[in-house]
Parts: sequence; C-alpha cells; structure tokens
Amino acid sequence: MTDISGMGQKRHKCYEDSHRDMIETAVGLISEKGLESLSMAGVARVMGVNRTTVYYHFKSREMLVEAVKCWSSAQLSKAFEIAGPQQERIDYINRFVLENPELIKLWIEDLVSPGDIRNSYPHWDEFVRGVGESFKRRCDNDVIDAEVFCVMLLTTSIIGVRVFKNSVCPEADNETVIARFRGENLRMLKAANLLVM
Repeated sequence: MTDISGMGQKRHKCYEDSHRDMIETAVGLISEKGLESLSMAGVARVMGVNRTTVYYHFKSREMLVEAVKCWSSAQLSKAFEIAGPQQERIDYINRFVLENPELIKLWIEDLVSPGDIRNSYPHWDEFVRGVGESFKRRCDNDVIDAEVFCVMLLTTSIIGVRVFKNSVCPEADNETVIARFRGENLRMLKAANLLVM
C-alpha cells in the first residue's frame, strides 16, 4: 500500500518552488536586459518549461512583474531583519541597489506614482513605528516627524546610491560607493540619535 499522506504537501511545495524559480528567473532577465524584454515565453525558455506552465503560475506578464516587485521588496526588507549592526543593514541595502539597477527602477516608479506605499513596501508601517519609537526613547525632542524621516531614509537609500554611482562618481567601484554611503548614513543616524551598534 502506498502512503499518500505527504503527497499533497510535496505537490504544494513543488508548486511553491516552481513559482519562486519563475520569479527569480524573471528577476535575472530584467537585470540582464531590462523590463521591456521580459516575456512569459522568455521565462519559459530560460527555465526549459512550457509557456503554459508559466501562465499557470502567472495569468499575465503584469502579474509576473508584480511578483518581481514583491520579491524585490522582500529582499530590501531583509535588511531590517539582519540582527547585526546597522552598518551591515546599510551595506546590504546599498549593495542590493547597486547590483539590481533594473529592479530598483521598478521600485522607484512605484514610489513616485500615486497610490499607497504599503503596496510596494509592505513593511512601511512597521518601519515608521520603529523609527518613531526610537526617536521617543532617544530624544528629548518629540517634534521629529517619523513618517517624513522614513521617506527621506528610504529615498536616500534607493535613489541616492544610484545617482552617486551613475552621475557623481561613475569610476568608483561598488565597494567604494558602499563604504562612502555607509559612513554618511551612520553619521546621519548618529546625529538623529538613532544609531544602534
């Protein structure tokens, strides 16, 4: 007699693995060739699967692009889960931004378009709440607007490092750019009394 008790779980896990692999394949294609070149057929070709399989997971190219945006958001959010010092979190974000310029373009487009930021950055409320609580614990002054401060941190993190690398100092290698931004980010957080080592 065959034990089928775990087969449903295995099938579900296989679906999740395939789903994740398709998103990561799309991320790779976008990173290599830009968003305009992303197609369902291209994902299928790279993965060696039938195009119908991709459509089974994503009903349209737009749904696949939305999944890529969610994946990117989750990658950036990992910086806030790192248990190490703030400088490691700062480096993680800056490295991700420098290594994934096409994905960051998607994020920037969402951030400057009308709509709720929580759609492109699901951890927004938690981020604002945490920064606000840090201000209250560490500052005598409670006039700091945590929401505005978080917008400034977020936009500086995802736009500033690209502007610097592309337009200010294009000859600098990524590690040099990361080190320079780490120094200024730490200095800014220290001035705001938010530096946690």
